[in-house]
Amino acid sequence: MTRSSPRSSSSMSARIGRIVPKALLTMAVGFALASCSNSDNAAADGSATASNETLNLYNWSEYMPQEILDGFEEETGISVNYTTFDSNEAMYAKLKLLDDSSQYDLAIPSTYYVEKMAKEGLLQELDKSKLSNFKNLDTSFTNTKVDPENKYSIPYMWGSTGLAINGDSVDPATVNSWNDLWRPEFKGQVMLMNDMREVFGMALLTLGYSGNSTDPKEIEAAYNKLTTIMPNVKTFNSDASRMPYMEGETSVGMTWNGEAVIANDEGLTSLVYKYPSEGAILWMDNFVIPENAKHVDAAHKFIDYLLRPENSKIVSEEIGYASPNIAAREMMPDDVKNNPTIYPPQEVLAKAEFQEDVGDDALQLYQQYWDKLKTGR
Repeated sequence: MTRSSPRSSSSMSARIGRIVPKALLTMAVGFALASCSNSDNAAADGSATASNETLNLYNWSEYMPQEILDGFEEETGISVNYTTFDSNEAMYAKLKLLDDSSQYDLAIPSTYYVEKMAKEGLLQELDKSKLSNFKNLDTSFTNTKVDPENKYSIPYMWGSTGLAINGDSVDPATVNSWNDLWRPEFKGQVMLMNDMREVFGMALLTLGYSGNSTDPKEIEAAYNKLTTIMPNVKTFNSDASRMPYMEGETSVGMTWNGEAVIANDEGLTSLVYKYPSEGAILWMDNFVIPENAKHVDAAHKFIDYLLRPENSKIVSEEIGYASPNIAAREMMPDDVKNNPTIYPPQEVLAKAEFQEDVGDDALQLYQQYWDKLKTGR
């Protein structure tokens, strides 16, 4: 999953959360990682002193506005080295493999990975005495069952995965269900997320099961159903899931809600985002500090900087996803905070399902079927 900003172009991206057993760690070398470095020194007006300190931030591609990175560097004198991943699996494997290298100071996994990584000792507890702006968060997104008392994580952005329809080629009124993506007239026109849990979640929902199923028979049934959609699938994309629609490569499929917002802003006003009748897939991405991070104080400073309402507002408005920062939402214009694509109405939330940790045994089974599905075996 990539989250993009204007969740994700080179990478949700988009884009309320996303785990891999040790047996899958060797896959890490196959994941493409892009990185960029921002190293402006602090301003000379005395607001910050020049520093040689660097915060190593590991995040989804284009999931952090440059304005935020520049503002933090100017205020604190701390440079930000921004390294990217395109899936929770890649992020997890990288951190697991480099657990002793102290390469990253701050990462942004999805909620169910927070739970897994905390259990495995990959994260250190946060010092909330250094997070004066924690109070700005909506309590609906704190003290969750995956991280009680927010010992290891701080909510960053949340969003949904739903249907995308290019109204220039497909009548949006005719596509309302995940099941519609299987229709024969969509042969070679469908885009699926390059995200194992989201694709299987979609299939499980069409079968009436939970998208977080751990039942081997249900997972196998989802795989068997997914094999029948493959003639329709043109591409899998989690780098910038809006691009296959914008480039005319696909006309219907999945996307993150923020990607649809960005596509509209970038000129594809015909791209319609819909919550499927079976229910949308919800996720939340979170700040965590890896166990062996070197610049822990800088990581806390960055989190607290992002928790300021004015900064959370900038992030949400630029990258198109919903903010868990209630103080920030109160500052947003009505056309943003009342946009149902960004902030789903209650009736949608009632049918939607957050991704949860399914455990290593189930995840390994998902991975085996995912590999078979992608390779056509």
